[in-house]
Amino acid sequence: MTAAGTLDLDSAKKVLAAQPFATLIGTEITAFGDGAATLIIPLRRELTQQFGYVHGGVLAYAADNALTFAAGTVLGANVLTGGVTITYLRPAAGDRLRIEASVTGATRRQVVAHCAIYAESSDREPVLCAVGQGTTRLAETDLTGTNSRP
Repeated sequence: MTAAGTLDLDSAKKVLAAQPFATLIGTEITAFGDGAATLIIPLRRELTQQFGYVHGGVLAYAADNALTFAAGTVLGANVLTGGVTITYLRPAAGDRLRIEASVTGATRRQVVAHCAIYAESSDREPVLCAVGQGTTRLAETDLTGTNSRP
């Protein structure tokens, strides 16, 4: 933790590693701080739908987690998602997803953030496939020491 009670990149990596679902998906965090966060999700067949594109649920998860990590740069680790809206712009396919989130506005207890989700491949320019917006709030109880849930 930093002096201000917010996380640094190493702490954010530990928070992400403690999320079993993020581990299942293969999510990595590559940037974290100053109101922004970047997540990477390597793509594999298991993350696609029947037409071979990334499943919308994976994109929604990506938006949710990236928005909340961006909020964590302001509020710290004891946060929960208050709501997420995602707009799918085009089908996602490629080698990986890159999700860039940044804080739009904040109070002492709540953050509004937005994100852009890009599908990336080594043989083409990144494709903006979805955008999202959401709110993150400080939890009323301390959740940071409660990783014992199933």
